[in-house]
Amino acid sequence: MHLLPVLVVGFLLGMRHATDADHVVAVAALVSRERRASAASKLGAMWGAGHMLTVMLVGGAIIGFGLVLPPRVALSLELCVGVMLIALGAFNLAHPHDHESVAPRTASKSFGVGVVHGLAGSAAIALMMLATIREPRWAIAYLALFGVGTIAGMTAITSAMALPLALATRAHRVREHLPRAAGLLSVAFGFFVVYRIAVAW
Repeated sequence: MHLLPVLVVGFLLGMRHATDADHVVAVAALVSRERRASAASKLGAMWGAGHMLTVMLVGGAIIGFGLVLPPRVALSLELCVGVMLIALGAFNLAHPHDHESVAPRTASKSFGVGVVHGLAGSAAIALMMLATIREPRWAIAYLALFGVGTIAGMTAITSAMALPLALATRAHRVREHLPRAAGLLSVAFGFFVVYRIAVAW
């Protein structure tokens, strides 16, 4: 088995994984308050770091102990993502103008959101590949590169969001409504996730 292509695929899958709809919606709710591109990029990197931490821990347990995640637990974790999206959106709706007091907490919040997303089954594509890698050290390397790819992908996404957001926030009226619009999107998508799992499944 050629391991180098597998590791490259791990990095590319990580970048692709960052573009999942629930991930983008979550960081949009966080980034909508930022007025500087560097701050928005930092939030993306923190989200990716939280996501990487969880995937490494779960993947390490699978590699080291043969852990298997029951489908019901995986669905419960996906449900947590939906609830979290609703909470993020509700916070934006409740505090649309509270920029200064939330800024110091936004980075840690972004890290925590990444942790929750990493727990959810949306990262299953990273863990499925472990079955094809027999050597534990290479499996860990694959997971690490998946995580680095996710950080790179989300940093790129938030950087891409940052410029139009920074320009938009110069207009007072847009600055007032941007967090509220991102909040509504997050709440709506969160309810969609909850409905899909709790009702439609």
